Amino acid sequence: MSDRTPPGKGPLIGAGVALAIAIVVPLLVSTYATSDPELWGIPFFFWYQFMLVIASVVLTSIAYFLVIGHERDRRTFEGRTDGDRS
Repeated sequence: MSDRTPPGKGPLIGAGVALAIAIVVPLLVSTYATSDPELWGIPFFFWYQFMLVIASVVLTSIAYFLVIGHERDRRTFEGRTDGDRS
């Protein structure tokens, strides 16, 4: 018997939360349906949208790395290597 424990679901839940934030926040129109305050003469709506794009990229990257790490841990637990796909 091995004393190794299987990887938990925590990273997958974290990835889901990160993706949910990236999806739900842009849908909250009331948070950005205004033109004030301006940033360097750019209305709030436009710079907020650009900020949301960058934040979504960061959150999606975090989710990706969480899932990849979980998959690596799961394969290690099962005793398979990256080259062994059968």
